[in-house]
Amino acid sequence: MSTPNRRSATARREGGRKARRSKREADTRSPAIWPGIVGGRYRPLGDSDMDKVHHAALQILETVGIGDPIPELLDEVLDKGCVLNGHGRLCFPQAMVEDIITNASRSFVVHARGSRKGRDDMECSGSRVYYATSGSAVTTFDAETRTYRASTLQDIYDFTRLTDRLDNIHMVGDTVVPTEVTDDFEHDINVPYAMILGTEKPLCFAFRKATSVRPAIELFDMVLGGEGRFAREPFAIFGGCPIVSPLRFGRSNLEVMMEASRLGLTSDLAVAPQSGATAPAPLAGILAQVIAETLACLAVVNLIRPGCPMAFAAWPFITDLRTGSFTGGSAEEALLSAAAVQMGRYYDLPNSVAAGMTDSKVPDVQHGFEKGVTLALASMAGANRICEAAGMMGSLMGCSFESLVIDNEILGMVLRATRGIEVSDETLSIDVIRESVIDPGHFLGHGQTMEYMETEYLYPEPGLVSRDPADAWEKQGSTDLFERSRSMTQQILKEHFPRYVEAGVDARIRAKFPILLPA
Repeated sequence: MSTPNRRSATARREGGRKARRSKREADTRSPAIWPGIVGGRYRPLGDSDMDKVHHAALQILETVGIGDPIPELLDEVLDKGCVLNGHGRLCFPQAMVEDIITNASRSFVVHARGSRKGRDDMECSGSRVYYATSGSAVTTFDAETRTYRASTLQDIYDFTRLTDRLDNIHMVGDTVVPTEVTDDFEHDINVPYAMILGTEKPLCFAFRKATSVRPAIELFDMVLGGEGRFAREPFAIFGGCPIVSPLRFGRSNLEVMMEASRLGLTSDLAVAPQSGATAPAPLAGILAQVIAETLACLAVVNLIRPGCPMAFAAWPFITDLRTGSFTGGSAEEALLSAAAVQMGRYYDLPNSVAAGMTDSKVPDVQHGFEKGVTLALASMAGANRICEAAGMMGSLMGCSFESLVIDNEILGMVLRATRGIEVSDETLSIDVIRESVIDPGHFLGHGQTMEYMETEYLYPEPGLVSRDPADAWEKQGSTDLFERSRSMTQQILKEHFPRYVEAGVDARIRAKFPILLPA
C-alpha cells in the first residue's frame, strides 16, 4: 500500500498553498489519485482455491497440451523439455513449467515519451493498477445519429488525441480497426504511428504479422532519435492472441510473440476463452483452462529467451448461454476477471485483464453500472493493466468518443476506491476533533480540512458530472451525462491537435514507410 498522506506531506514540504497551486497548474491530475495505486484487497479465491487452479492448469498442460504447434516453435522448445504427444499436441511437463514460473520476469516498464517521460512511465509489478484503452472494435459510435459506422484510421488518431487529454487513462491502445486499411504491413505501420502522433503516453497494440515487428521498431527508433533507442526505453508493448481456445496455437499471433521474445521485448497477450463455447461452463473450469493457456505462453516466451518480460494476460470471457453471444458486462465476467488477476498475483507475475466491456450500445445507465462493477473488481483485485477500460461499448464491437470521456470519470472514482483509507495517528484526527468540537463546533475552517480537501477527495470534471442542486441543473438546461459528454468531446477534438513528432522526422518517416494518415 502507498505511504499514507504521501502527497499531502510532499505539499507541506514544498511550501504550502502557493506551491500546491503551482503544482496543480502544471499537472491537471487530481492529487487524490495517481497512476499505479496499489490494489489487491479483493480476493475472490482462497489460498487453497488458487492451489487447486494451479495444479489443474499444470495437469492440463502436461496431459492435454496445446494443439497446432508450428515447426518454428517445435525447433525452439522440443530440445528444452517439451514433448509432442501422439495427437501432435505440445505438452509441457509440470516441473518445467514450475521452474519457468520461478525464473520468469517479475516486472516490466513501459515508458512515456517527451514531457511525460518519467512522470507517466508504467511500472507493471506487484499490485500497481493502471488503465489502458484497447479493443480493436470494427465500428465507431456516431453520437448524433446514435448508430455505428465502420471504423477508420482517422478514428484511431482521434481516439488517441482525445485520450491524451484524459488523465485517468494511463496507456493508449488500438481501440478500433482501420477497416479501410486491408494490407497487413500498412496496418502494422499505420496503427502505431497514428497513436504516436496523438499522444506521448505509453502504448499497446497488436501486429498482424511477425515480419512487421522489425520495420516498426526502426520507425520507433526514428521517432526517438536514434537506432536502438526503443529497445532501451520501449514506449509500447505489442502482441495479440497467440492462443485460439480451446488449447490451440494461433499461428500469426504466435509468430509475433516469438519474434518479440527473440528481441527481448515485452509481449502483450490476450488469452480469451469463452465460457460454455471454447471453455467449460463452470467458472472454475474456465479459470483452470485460461491459466493453462496463459502459462503455455509464458513457457514459450521463456524457452525462447529466459527472463523475457510478458504480461500474464488471462482474459476469461463469459457467454450468455441463452443466445451464445459474448457478454462483457456480466457479474460473472467481473468475478472471473478478478480471479484471473488473483492467479497472476499468485505467481507474482505482471498481469493484465479486460474490464469495462459493457454490452450497452449507448452511454446509458446499463453502460455505467456494468463498467463500474467490472472495473471496480479488477482494480481492487490488483490488476497491473486493465485493458478495454474506456470507450468500449456493444460487447467490444464498437468504441465511442463520448464513452471515453465518461469512463475517464468512472476510472477516477474506481481508482480512489482502490486506494482505500489510510489510517494513522494524523488521519484519525483526535487532536483536531478536540480542537474543533467545542469551539467553533465545526471543521470547515480548520487547517487540516483545507489540506485534506485536495489530497483525500476526488472531484469530478467540471461541466461533466453534475453535483449542483436540482434548480441550478434546470437553469443550466437540464442536460444529462451523455449530452454533457458530447459537448466536452467536441470541445477537446476541436482544440487538441498535438504535434508529438517533429515535422522533419515526420517527413523522413513518410518517405520511408507507407503512412496513410494525412500529414
